Amino acid sequence: MSFQAYLDAIEDKTGLVPRVLVDRAKERGYDEPGVKAGTIVAWLAEDYGLGRGHAMALVHVIKKGPTIDSKHVGTSGTHRDASTELWLDGKATDPHRT
Repeated sequence: MSFQAYLDAIEDKTGLVPRVLVDRAKERGYDEPGVKAGTIVAWLAEDYGLGRGHAMALVHVIKKGPTIDSKHVGTSGTHRDASTELWLDGKATDPHRT
């Protein structure tokens, strides 16, 4: 599953676009240095019912922003993404969707 596909699935599961969850995490201070991934994963599981894989995709965005490594962009593998920039504003407005 691509990184973007994880974010899209989070939107399907929660009804919230990823940016909303990132903003809520920042309001809680989860983007601060020293906050462990486990803390964020537990919050996402408890409040939104997200499993570890989906939560870890959000942890990356919360802690490092929406840019991902280019090694999967343009590849043919299952983890390929269309861009190094993840789209956080919902599937309906994603310019990479065809």
